[in-house]
Amino acid sequence: MQSAKLQQQDPDVFGLIESEEQKQQNKLSMIPSENFASPAVRAALGSVFVNKYAEGYAGKRYYEGNQFTDKLELLCIERMKQVFNLPADWHVNVQPLAGANANLAVYNSLLKPGDTILSMYLPDGGHLSHGWSFPEKEEGGLEAGADDQVYLGGSRKVSIVSKIFNVVQYKVDPKTELFDYAEIRKIAQQYKPQMIISGGTSYPREINYVELASIAKEVGALYMSDVAHEAGLIAAGANKSPVGLADVVTFTTHKTLRGPRGAAIMCRGDLAEKIDFGVFPGLQGGPFEHTIAALTVCLKEAMEPGFKVYAHQVVKNAQRLALGFVKKGYKVVSGGTDKHLVLLDMRKQGFSGRNPAKALDRAGIILNRNSVPHETGSPMNPSGIRMGSPVLTTRGMKEPEMDMIVEWFDRVIKLVAPFANLKTAEFMEATKGITELDDIAAEVKALCAKFPLEF
Repeated sequence: MQSAKLQQQDPDVFGLIESEEQKQQNKLSMIPSENFASPAVRAALGSVFVNKYAEGYAGKRYYEGNQFTDKLELLCIERMKQVFNLPADWHVNVQPLAGANANLAVYNSLLKPGDTILSMYLPDGGHLSHGWSFPEKEEGGLEAGADDQVYLGGSRKVSIVSKIFNVVQYKVDPKTELFDYAEIRKIAQQYKPQMIISGGTSYPREINYVELASIAKEVGALYMSDVAHEAGLIAAGANKSPVGLADVVTFTTHKTLRGPRGAAIMCRGDLAEKIDFGVFPGLQGGPFEHTIAALTVCLKEAMEPGFKVYAHQVVKNAQRLALGFVKKGYKVVSGGTDKHLVLLDMRKQGFSGRNPAKALDRAGIILNRNSVPHETGSPMNPSGIRMGSPVLTTRGMKEPEMDMIVEWFDRVIKLVAPFANLKTAEFMEATKGITELDDIAAEVKALCAKFPLEF
């Protein structure tokens, strides 16, 4: 009924939704930041809670008529505590509109302008919301001072975090591409940060939360663990949890947790008042209660036994992909993965990740170009390709399908390799006649038909 009304009212938007639906159904969505929310989650997201303005917190709203909104938000918080097995004295805020907002709210709550933050170097897998500023522009790309294990930032302040705070960043070990916790300890002892942050967008390995909490305690810093990518894996026990070790845990709800696009903050109880004030009124106004409704449904789904099976299969599938690429001779960053994502360094093939990613999209495989450790390319033309297994696993795919995907990927790369270093427009023109890319897309579509998404 709702679709019929939309089609009648706005056929243009209806058509775009239909096209996106077909794309998601017929291609392999392998961007690690994405997943596929259930019909129940999507129904809650489009519910009448979209109409409600609810500035404030349960029992302390600035507007009347929020009795059901209060009940909804409290139910969401209670389920969040259950799903993540929070200690009795921990607190939850489900109002942040997005992951970056959640992180900004934490800084707003607990830090002063000019304080020092120690976070992960962005090209090695960190995140913009943890602070980033470009080095002075140099020929050859980002990696200025490649032998240094610490990055002190540059003059081009990109994110608002780097404009307000003094951001120091630690890198991965140049040989292992893993965290060197002894080195991080030395950096923390030298720069005495007020906050240490772990987490990012493309670090494929488990993080030693115990060690980072120890380092933070030694230097008198707060420890914030951003588990935006791993939240669902942590909830299901497929990855370790920072709860009870970090002072604050932030995450988005739409990746491995398989919910709507939103975010949450979990923290020690003694920080609760500061965190809540930092979110509202410190950073944002009324929360998106329709998103909170969808998140509440998502959390109930995460309590079901099938979700634990799903999350562990996500990791198995990613590990199978990594193994397949190693066998094919690709450089897998860190040699493998413990999570839902795999990162390839395409410099071994002699080119960047930008053009191959476009060819893969044409072949029905959607993933993204990405920076890699010791990046020598630019942000828009980085050296890596990043992929993930969440949506594939939601579809019901397992290890045999991962093997098929590796084969398709390798075929695409070999087909377009002679043209990979062209400018993008030239690359698209030069590869236009490679009809085998369309043949692969047809094979991908046939596989997708065996594992349909539920719209």
